[in-house]
Amino acid sequence: METRAVAKFVRISPRKIRLVMDQVRGKQVGEALNMLSFAPQRGARILKKLVNSAIANAEQNTDVDVDSLYIMRVYADEGPTLKRWRPRAQGRATSIRKRTSHLTVVLNEK
Repeated sequence: METRAVAKFVRISPRKIRLVMDQVRGKQVGEALNMLSFAPQRGARILKKLVNSAIANAEQNTDVDVDSLYIMRVYADEGPTLKRWRPRAQGRATSIRKRTSHLTVVLNEK
């Protein structure tokens, strides 16, 4: 039985979080949480929290063995972009795009 957890409007670009997601895709949840605990990227903390949420959803909603869960799908979709600007030389302005992500983790039993 599939179990999902979704985090929306997370303030990290999808490109950065996908690098972390590629490392844990297909792994057992225990191994994935261990990898995320020691990963230096900022997205690792966000993804670890989301995987823990998916595990809690699995425990709450169905009778599953947590040790048999693995990360079946994990993906980041692009959320809305916050548009800001920065003053530059000679009265010009440069746009700054603060990107957001919608993250999804799907767990399944082996």
